[in-house]
Amino acid sequence: MRAFARTLAAFTGRHRRLVLVVWLALVAAAVPLAMRQTENLTGGGFEVPGTQSAAVERALQRDFGQRAGSDAVGAVLRAEPGASPEARAAAVDRLAAAVADIDTLTLDPAAAERAKRELARDGLTIVPIQASADTNEQIDAAVELREELAPGRAVDDVTPYLVGQPAAWAGLQELTREDLEEAELTGFPLVALILVSVFGSLAAAALPLALGFAAVIITGAVIYLLSLQMEMSVFVTNMASMIGIGVAVDYSLFVLARYREEIARGLDPDAARTEALSTSGLAVAFSGMAVIVSLAGIWMVDNQALRSMALGAIVVVAVAIVAAVVLLPAVIGLLGRRVEGRGLTDAVRRRLRLGRPARAAVERAGFWYSWTARVMRRPWLSLACAAGVLLVLASPVLSLKTRAGALSEFPSDHDVRVGVELVREATGGGADPVRVVAEFGDEPGAAQTASAELAELRERFAADPAVAAVGEWAPNEAGTRALLDVFPVQAADSDATLALVERARSEIVPASALAAGEAVNVGGESARIADVRDQISGSMGQILAFILGLSFVLLMLMLRSVLLPLKAVVMNLLSIGAAFGVLVAVFEWGWLDGFAGFESSGALDTINLPLIVAVVFGLSMDYEVFLLSRIRERHLIHGDNKRAVAEGLATSAPTISSAALIMTCVFAVFVLTGVPSIKELGVGLAIAIALDATLVRLVLVPATMQLMGRWNWWLPRWLDRILPDLGFESGEGPRDRAAAPAEA
Repeated sequence: MRAFARTLAAFTGRHRRLVLVVWLALVAAAVPLAMRQTENLTGGGFEVPGTQSAAVERALQRDFGQRAGSDAVGAVLRAEPGASPEARAAAVDRLAAAVADIDTLTLDPAAAERAKRELARDGLTIVPIQASADTNEQIDAAVELREELAPGRAVDDVTPYLVGQPAAWAGLQELTREDLEEAELTGFPLVALILVSVFGSLAAAALPLALGFAAVIITGAVIYLLSLQMEMSVFVTNMASMIGIGVAVDYSLFVLARYREEIARGLDPDAARTEALSTSGLAVAFSGMAVIVSLAGIWMVDNQALRSMALGAIVVVAVAIVAAVVLLPAVIGLLGRRVEGRGLTDAVRRRLRLGRPARAAVERAGFWYSWTARVMRRPWLSLACAAGVLLVLASPVLSLKTRAGALSEFPSDHDVRVGVELVREATGGGADPVRVVAEFGDEPGAAQTASAELAELRERFAADPAVAAVGEWAPNEAGTRALLDVFPVQAADSDATLALVERARSEIVPASALAAGEAVNVGGESARIADVRDQISGSMGQILAFILGLSFVLLMLMLRSVLLPLKAVVMNLLSIGAAFGVLVAVFEWGWLDGFAGFESSGALDTINLPLIVAVVFGLSMDYEVFLLSRIRERHLIHGDNKRAVAEGLATSAPTISSAALIMTCVFAVFVLTGVPSIKELGVGLAIAIALDATLVRLVLVPATMQLMGRWNWWLPRWLDRILPDLGFESGEGPRDRAAAPAEA
């Protein structure tokens, strides 16, 4: 591996201009595609194959035609007391015209006339819109309808609103896109300031940001191309942007910092670039693989929305790795001394004592070396204190609850929430029905002969206190299926409605005479939300096992040790547990309600669970790989475990701390958004990275490595023989350079 890295460094050094031109051409070609990346993205992808909700969805599309989505999307028109009769009628006409422009939606003329009468008489009307599409297409149609109607904005004293879960998901797409743009505008200047303070050079600070932009742009183009071949969630752009900027900056920071360190040691630029690529470059490649492995674990959940978000993050991480080991060395060669921090900013940094040369750490001087020495003098005390803090922070996880759905993501004054409240006040129930489908085999007319059983099941639903109204059974044309709409009192994603779905499946339907002889499935939006929540919660064990297992193997291959990878896995679990504990305290218990826009919802977003686990574990492995590779490098030189830990941590801690600070700032910016699930994601990732870079890397790692001593590098001989030799210690590595410093 080192030999390959040196060959790559030599190639990028000789052909630096060619490499830069190729990348510039690639970015230029990617820009127009990246600008179109949202064209084919969908708001759906949350269906759960093999569940009752999926069975009901198929039956609705196959057997009930346009009635399948008849109540999924609706409009509410509210007129102010001063609105003229002409303005009220015109509002209904505008709605009809907007619906007519969308192929998958239709508005019955009779419903439009009834809406005009109700709006003229009562000042409020609820207009049903029929949808001849599945759930995903309904969300996309709702996006178009929002663009046409501008819900929440009054025209001639009449205000339109869209209701139903597809409309809620469409509104959430719009809200998250706006929050993402605001977060990026706030986050990039913070990252730039940190990079300037770290490197002391505008040129050096600009490089990581430039690579981050390039990675995100190229990934945007790949997302567009992928969306032409497969279903991709609209949230993939948020995921790719959030992760892409962070990892691209981190990876380039690792390589660039090592290059500057080698320059400070006295190597010429070509040799320094080669050494940086054959050490930190390899660490970047392996840590990036750890991130990709972690994200790949999400594919164990048969949920296309989650899978597409993971795929977008995998692509951006892969692009960031290639940029850090191919493009960055070439640009360093072109910029020369300008990336070495010898300009005005570096002079100010030295004047303010914001940094020390890397040489000081290796020579047993400076803060980080002395810090490590203090930790390793009292390893048991250090271990107990750090682990105790993490365990205390993780303790709230024992009461973790999850939620799903879109409605709870909106502020109380958002048009989506206002529309739902208007429906509830007018009808006494929610806008999204629980949909029950009874299947009678292939015998025509069977539904009509089971009228008594159908009526009995309808009465059971009507008697439930969480039900506001129950429709009539509607057989399909062949009479082989029958559909019943049950309207709950609360919204589709409320605890009361989800409990109703659970009772329907476990008590109401099984106790009916109809269920004794026929298949009865409970579906609709509430049922789908419950199925998604159960699917993800039930998959978390498999995801964790997959991530832990493959990450352990990757680290064992790199470090040629059994205990170090095991220690890394356990410590990463501690930081993840602490992050989830903080999330429970903030978003479930409400400890920060009223501060910086925090408002607890009583549970954590189900979708965030696998995302936080995968991203945090992958990024934590970044810092683990970078730190342990430096420790191993020093251990190969002199074989002294204690000294190797101190020297490795002293040389890598400034870079790890800077990288973690940047990543924490990137994630923390998303805390300022208004969407609770995005806040959760930002808080969880920021807390986990901050804890990992402080308590874990600076305390737990040196303490445990001191306690394990020579066992840190234990590898059974039989395993040593069968493991592939990746060549981290072969060639002209650190041992050779230490033995013959004059030749370096």
